Amino acid sequence: MYDLIIIGGGPAGLTAAIYGVRYGLNTIVLEKNVVPGQISTATRVENYPGFPSISGMELMQKFRIHAEETGVIIQNASVNSVRDEDGRKIVVTDDGELEGLAVIIATGANPKRLGVAGEAKLLTKGVSYCATCDGPFFAGQEVIVVGGGDSAITDALILADIADRVYVIHRRDELRACSLLQKRASEKENISFIWDTVVQEIKGEDLVEKVVLKNLKTDEITEMNIDGVFIYVGIDPNTSMVDVDKTDVGFIRTNEQLASSADGIFAAGDCRRTSVWQVVTAVSDGAVAAISAHEYITSVRYDK
Repeated sequence: MYDLIIIGGGPAGLTAAIYGVRYGLNTIVLEKNVVPGQISTATRVENYPGFPSISGMELMQKFRIHAEETGVIIQNASVNSVRDEDGRKIVVTDDGELEGLAVIIATGANPKRLGVAGEAKLLTKGVSYCATCDGPFFAGQEVIVVGGGDSAITDALILADIADRVYVIHRRDELRACSLLQKRASEKENISFIWDTVVQEIKGEDLVEKVVLKNLKTDEITEMNIDGVFIYVGIDPNTSMVDVDKTDVGFIRTNEQLASSADGIFAAGDCRRTSVWQVVTAVSDGAVAAISAHEYITSVRYDK
């Protein structure tokens, strides 16, 4: 029987665990991956306070060491479901069931990939899913943004203030982004649009060098020299194990205390509905969720 069960061992989950232990809660973190957290794939992180430049892997190692030295228990486990039984939370894993008074879902989200040749090979070598994270590495260079929604155009605008030229590649002949973002992007002199087009391949040896493009209306195939590829074709939250109120694409809806629609179940980090996917915001979420969980657990014990 645990006070607090945290599902996910990335920045949000480990921060929540540190706070949970410091608040005197019997806390365990369940993490299915040997190296957790999307940030672990980043070659360099330069926007996390206190670390002017650090690899994502090293940053995650520091998170884990800090958590373990605080007394956090981390267990390798794949979670299948979470259910409520008379106020107790039952977490079902591949290795059995755990019982807790409260649960924090900190399972993150994965950016959807194009699934084209070269994408996986050149990840962190010019292929990125986050302009805020990697944009500064492309100062004065030419990049493409793949997508036409709010996220794609928001990051195209960010990149336009850094890169020399930004090309937005979109499979349709009009954007899906809101009208305000469309207006801002159209007014940027160094943003160009390539319509009715998809990326078929990303080429390069050690770094991105060019992309192969296909026009969907004419079937014309062209190659384009480019320094970076930023992909925004959707994000998949890892929330299938819990039955709470979610957005139409699966992000958990929370209130200001990061409580979900189910009593005693909280969400932190990229798996919840949020406008920013950053390590620093995930860490903040973890702290808030743990404090809220402590308040919930205290109230449950008091009522008994």
